[in-house]
Amino acid sequence: MAVLIDAINVKRRTLIEHENVPFSCLEAEVSSPTARGGQTLVRLKLRNLLTSAVFEKTFKAGDKFKEPDLTVVQASYLYSDSEGSYFLDQESFETLTLTENMLGSALDLLVDGTVIELQKFNGNPIGLELPIHVELVVEFAELGSKGDTSSGGATKMARLETGLELRVPLFIKEGEKIKVATETRSFAGRA
Repeated sequence: MAVLIDAINVKRRTLIEHENVPFSCLEAEVSSPTARGGQTLVRLKLRNLLTSAVFEKTFKAGDKFKEPDLTVVQASYLYSDSEGSYFLDQESFETLTLTENMLGSALDLLVDGTVIELQKFNGNPIGLELPIHVELVVEFAELGSKGDTSSGGATKMARLETGLELRVPLFIKEGEKIKVATETRSFAGRA
């Protein structure tokens, strides 16, 4: 029997299943009745884990949700083509495919062998979680001006092996491997 969660107990980051679709709660707001006999309502801001769509919906406090059948597996990036992007499950050695919609802009941070956490719903891949940092090689870096330090954080544009462009310190050279923060897509240090 699946675990049931009352709407009143849903908090931020709680995972629920509603109408056979997994959701992640972004915000939860409980409104108590002002009149006697009124019902307590729970307003939830939810993200659909299959489509990434975000919406708000109000539920009664006693409404129940199933806990979704979500699993996370370690997988390494193999390659991408017109059909999708392919990952190798590190435990079962099964090849898993994610479509462009499931990936979003994650391809800017993936090179062969990058290990990610792949999310599955009812055994089917639905998305991925990138590591905090990835290491990428600088393919092209602008020449920095030596006198360009007035702002305190002298930087220049660089293009990485995946095509991602970001600002890096003046001392970074072409061919060098750097760490990139996946959440902010910014320079995080030398690798």
